[in-house]
Amino acid sequence: MTDTKISDTKTDTTKTIVWFHCFSGIAGDMALGALVDAGADLEEVKKACATLDLQGYEIAKTPTMRNGIAATKVEIIINKKGEGSNQPHRTATDIFELINKADLPERVKTRALKIFQLLAEAEGKLHNQPPEKVHFHEVGAVDSIIDIVGTCAALENLSIDEVFCSPVAHGIGTIECEHGEMPNPPPAVVEILEGTPVYGVDINAELTTPTGAAIVKALAKGFTSLPEMTIKSSGFGAGEKEFQKLPNLTQVIIGETYLQEVGANEMSINGMSGTGEQKISRGQPVALLETNLDDITGEVLANTISKLLEAGALDAWVTPILMKKGRPAHTISVLSDVANQSKLTDLLVALTGTLGVRASSIQRWPQARKQTTITIKGHIVRVKYISNESDKEEMAGDKKNAKPEYDDLVAVAEATKTPLREIQKLATQEIEKLK
Repeated sequence: MTDTKISDTKTDTTKTIVWFHCFSGIAGDMALGALVDAGADLEEVKKACATLDLQGYEIAKTPTMRNGIAATKVEIIINKKGEGSNQPHRTATDIFELINKADLPERVKTRALKIFQLLAEAEGKLHNQPPEKVHFHEVGAVDSIIDIVGTCAALENLSIDEVFCSPVAHGIGTIECEHGEMPNPPPAVVEILEGTPVYGVDINAELTTPTGAAIVKALAKGFTSLPEMTIKSSGFGAGEKEFQKLPNLTQVIIGETYLQEVGANEMSINGMSGTGEQKISRGQPVALLETNLDDITGEVLANTISKLLEAGALDAWVTPILMKKGRPAHTISVLSDVANQSKLTDLLVALTGTLGVRASSIQRWPQARKQTTITIKGHIVRVKYISNESDKEEMAGDKKNAKPEYDDLVAVAEATKTPLREIQKLATQEIEKLK
């Protein structure tokens, strides 16, 4: 809905963010359509997708309307004689190889692989299979692959540094898919969005698809209301169906967050206050929830922390304290997205029986992270590392910060009947081989 090119206004003191507004759910084509509507160059997206070893499809866009709102409908058209007409069932490993071999910008690859990794883990859990052996059906089809890679290419074209998302809407009833009739939202979507704020809408249709759910869950730094930004563009991506109650659209709002100058009355770093030359970036807004307890057992404390993290807490921890009259006690602290604050407060009360919870608004500055994968004894293990965006050699200099995903290591140890410490050693060796 705008011709503004974000990269033309971006400076070294700003970062560009996008907020997905999923008031009517989200699907892969809706995400891509919204980004194109907001200014992404579809021709550049097509060039990126063309580096994938896929044939028999076309990417088309059409201006359309949904309940009086102008939007863009992006469609992946499958040629009857092309590969897309056969729609082979690809495994997760097939798709990882397809993306890794493509001539894509590194951030596009990283984002696309992260989305498919999440899809593979969800499908693997549902079908009791290792993620790398999962056979994708709808998600492995040409149109779904292009939706995901195309969305990542559009984010790159718009120079998006960070992704945020609203709570995600879902329909009711049942839906038809390749496995037959399924509850709505389908099990894969529920699994993918575990720990994510969602809500139901009284519409008997699939509002959020596995592809759409994976895009926002894999890429979003937080699920919240519209984050603070200077708006630069916005757009709407249209879904296939039309509803009377709600426009079948996904909205994106793109903007810039600016670095703040530190003056005499502003925050200083390491005791330094300045004249405007020292600069810090505005942090991510989060809520800190706390309660003091002097009548709770260690077992309940451990269970409470576990349940809070499962419910979507960004972090949770326990601190020993002394209360009045010298009584030993504990403080439970919970770090939460603003959108999740109310739910986690209620859960904290229910789990502990506390008579009160206090909250404060704070900011945090999480380091930019990237993810890659290694293979140990035939099993995929995710590896996270702190990324220096100026480092063109990706893992160069970052290996010391690389951490294999602990749960993946445990899963490999159990699956192969190998001691965990040996799996950890193998992971260290594989990480050293990364370039």
